[in-house]
Amino acid sequence: MSGIHAGARLRHLREERALTQAELARRLGISPSYLNQIEHDARPLTVPVLLRLTETFGIEPGFFADHDTGRLVAELRETLAAEVTAGRVTTGDLTDLASRLPAVAQALLDLGRRNQDLAQRLAPGHGDPGPLPPAAPHEEIGAFFHRRHNYLHETDLAAEHLAREIGVRPGEAPRALANRLGARHGVRIALDAAQPHHYDRATRVLHLSPRLRPGQQAFRMAVRLAVAEHGDALSALAAEDFPEGTDTWSLARTAVAHYFAAALLLPYRAFHAAAEASRYDVERLAARHGLGFETVCHRLGTLQRPRLRGVPFSLVRVDRAGTVTKRRSATGFPFSRSGTCPLWNVHEAFAAPGRVHVQVTVLPDGRRHLWIARTVTRHRGGWGEPGATFAVGLGCEVGHAGRLVYSDGLDLTDASAAVPVGPGCRACERLDCVQRSVPPLGHRLAVDPDRGTFVPFPVRGGPGDGRR
Repeated sequence: MSGIHAGARLRHLREERALTQAELARRLGISPSYLNQIEHDARPLTVPVLLRLTETFGIEPGFFADHDTGRLVAELRETLAAEVTAGRVTTGDLTDLASRLPAVAQALLDLGRRNQDLAQRLAPGHGDPGPLPPAAPHEEIGAFFHRRHNYLHETDLAAEHLAREIGVRPGEAPRALANRLGARHGVRIALDAAQPHHYDRATRVLHLSPRLRPGQQAFRMAVRLAVAEHGDALSALAAEDFPEGTDTWSLARTAVAHYFAAALLLPYRAFHAAAEASRYDVERLAARHGLGFETVCHRLGTLQRPRLRGVPFSLVRVDRAGTVTKRRSATGFPFSRSGTCPLWNVHEAFAAPGRVHVQVTVLPDGRRHLWIARTVTRHRGGWGEPGATFAVGLGCEVGHAGRLVYSDGLDLTDASAAVPVGPGCRACERLDCVQRSVPPLGHRLAVDPDRGTFVPFPVRGGPGDGRR
């Protein structure tokens, strides 16, 4: 590798540590002019300089990787759809912005979202719009984990330490958690709740439904233990991004507590070793630890501890309508806010519930991924009571796919066998997709009443345009 261009990230890191260019250059053993060229992307960040940076700042080399560029570009295309369609902004412009100035790109996304919200509230018939609402909390939580590459280091270490202290082992977690809650915090477990669970602070009783599986009961106990023993740390982490006391802060605090619970039930080192030994067989890992498919997928997506990394996964959960209800990524996969690609196997999973579907995909930028998808169902268990069914997808780049049992029998070198997918129809750049639901941005439609086409939205100069 000759070097990478990461001037904006380096400049941000230097300014965050309150260092001048001269001071940082002296620490790195290079000239200030050379450092200035690196920060302005006139020179690449070479391997020797990168290694000195990791030693100087105590960071991983991956800090300078363009993990989030694809996601930012996809969201910028959606937010700036009018400018892209009019030709004032190109995908290349957006890629440059996302890779060189990611903080500016994110600020532009936030501003665009707020402008869209304001426009909707000012539309006729809405009356006085009042103050502009904040971003949807669930979207903010997704961004919270994106900024941390889906790994919370201190939280993970604390959970692993607690697991070792109280003796959490596969198949024995409920007893260990109940003993700790009772002995240390005076919390009693009662399997008597008609609803899934609730905690009575006055009596210190955690009511759990007997309909919950042992793994689900253990997870609820682990969440309660996380709050009881590390509540201040959970609050502080959520407060890094959101004002304390707000709805979004409360939601972030709950999400961090859930992260802690999964890390407590599946301690990092032991679970990492089990994942590697099973070649990331999700169903085998779920059976071994007595937990659900989705919980194990979530935990696999967080195995990004420095010097003990697992496969960097992206995770998505969609409902039957194709709405994304959860998205996490250790690599910045370009998920779209407006939907998912209909050619993705997360949609196929609903056709054969409970079976793992395997698919190799290729994005418009040429990156290929191996995806697995399976449905998960939640229900209270009573006759006639509606349940909730989702499809959970877990994917990684093909460079890591050989480490997964799901790659067996696949020719990962055959790029032509990959299914061409995109981040969602609004943000997708593919002109020849027969499944597209909206016209591609930045192109004029080729309207010809005398010619039929299999492509639903033929564009000037593209597939289906008979004038080419």
